[in-house]
Amino acid sequence: MNLIDNTIMCASSGMETNWHSINWSKFYQNVRRLQARIVKANQEGRWGKVKALQWLLTHSYSGKAIAVRRVTENQGKNTPGVDGKTWSTPEAKSEAILSLKRHGYQPFPLKRVYIPKSNGKKRPLGIPTMKDRAMQALHLLALEPVAETTADRNSYGFRPERSTADAHVQCYIVLAKKASPAWILEGDITGCFDNISHAWMLNNIPTDRMVLRKWLKSGYLYQNQLFPTEAGTPQGGIISPTLANMVLDGLERELQRKFSSSESGRFNRNKAALNQVNFVRYADDFIITGKSKEILVNEVKPLVEDFLAERGLSLSPEKTKITSIAEGVDFLGWNIRKYDGKFLIKPSKKNIQTFLDNIRETVKANKQAKQENLIRLLNPKIRGWTNYHKCSVASEAFSKVDKEIWQLLWQWAKRRHSKKSKTWIKRRYFHSNGNRNWVFSTKVVSPDGKSKHATLIKACDTKIRRHHKIKGEANPFDPKWETYFEDRLGRKMLANHKERKRLIHLWLDQDGVCPACRQKITEETGWHIHHILPKSEGGKDVTSNLVLLHPTCHMQVHNLKLKVDKPASVRGLR
Repeated sequence: MNLIDNTIMCASSGMETNWHSINWSKFYQNVRRLQARIVKANQEGRWGKVKALQWLLTHSYSGKAIAVRRVTENQGKNTPGVDGKTWSTPEAKSEAILSLKRHGYQPFPLKRVYIPKSNGKKRPLGIPTMKDRAMQALHLLALEPVAETTADRNSYGFRPERSTADAHVQCYIVLAKKASPAWILEGDITGCFDNISHAWMLNNIPTDRMVLRKWLKSGYLYQNQLFPTEAGTPQGGIISPTLANMVLDGLERELQRKFSSSESGRFNRNKAALNQVNFVRYADDFIITGKSKEILVNEVKPLVEDFLAERGLSLSPEKTKITSIAEGVDFLGWNIRKYDGKFLIKPSKKNIQTFLDNIRETVKANKQAKQENLIRLLNPKIRGWTNYHKCSVASEAFSKVDKEIWQLLWQWAKRRHSKKSKTWIKRRYFHSNGNRNWVFSTKVVSPDGKSKHATLIKACDTKIRRHHKIKGEANPFDPKWETYFEDRLGRKMLANHKERKRLIHLWLDQDGVCPACRQKITEETGWHIHHILPKSEGGKDVTSNLVLLHPTCHMQVHNLKLKVDKPASVRGLR
């Protein structure tokens, strides 16, 4: 343990701070440096070092400040727990940093609420107090680097830099070929968050056991009655998704060990190809492929059941199915199926219907709203849904959605003016835009007196784009993956219209010149995005921390560990 780090990072009991005077860049840099050291120690199998570094991070002033910042900036910042407190002032946040102490810590019971599920049932949600949320956020800073290092390669839920789009591409990789597996086991775990064995977590999750035990046993308060918690990790806690991921991690490795190993125990690629057993998981939903139904029924399913039983979990009988790829399965809002041998991933009928029901409810609830207000409500919903599905075969679904929405809006407009003619209603609410007619739009006058059009976006305007799947072993906390994640950011900026504007802004900000070699950056030379302060040291994906370099210069900067200035005019390397 480094004495200098300890002096810089650890807060004495008498330390005071001004929330607005905190050097956040330095704090993030301190935390990311410790997280990178945790990853390295974990990869080397130095478990004592991992534990020591975790202790240092959870007792550091930097870590505590970042934890408080996270819980006071997220969506739940104004939702109190059972104590009714929120940290809404700078003074309260400063005091909160000093209150995050292991010694004498005792969490409050969770405030229990229930939210409806799509099948009509209700999902329990636990709301911790602000202090308990901050303590969870603090310990998550120390646990997440370990979780990322030990995670299954094809687990994509609730992990940094991963998304459902990565799971989508992996499904395509393992199922699209002519010789791909023909059978799929759709797995769903019964009440995953509610039934995880406390004993298993305390014995296997590499975090502070005393604090973890207190969280698990804190109980919950419902209708002024206190209930104990004997199993599970509560949905609603900041650390809960990572805990659940770590409980389920290892299933992919178990499958590989059984179906890809010879009698000698060595990996056998031919046996792996023969069994065609592949695994894709997002949170507690997963699919497992197999060459035949018999392999999935007689070998895969019993293995999964034994793996889960050890952790206090079981498969849901009503949701766990074994299906032919010709019949198709629904996974993460998509329908995965082969049509006469042609493999397609489309938005599922259920997902489309759920989206349209949501649009219908919004229109119905705003019968008297101004047209521009209805447009403002609908556009984010349409944009979010289409962006989710733009990596799939979704053109037909987008056209269907546009047609349904148009019919809803036409009925909305007719209801408002039942005595007017159809021609008048069209002229009032639907206009021409270029070559397109029947565009739901209206003029809006801004406070400065300028007028512009508020226009409803169309789903079919979203271009279908291929997603580049993240590498299974990529770890955002490991400095050696820095260039890989910078390349991914560059591709993302090119693919997204708004992000392309930021890319152009960066290029103009540099006068189109590479700050490393001071030569022009053009389409012919190519470019790479570079973080001035690396992400592994706390750097962010913000314009002020990004610069464009030539590909060769980018590799040189990383290999020689050179520093690049943000050029107002190009200043070059230092």
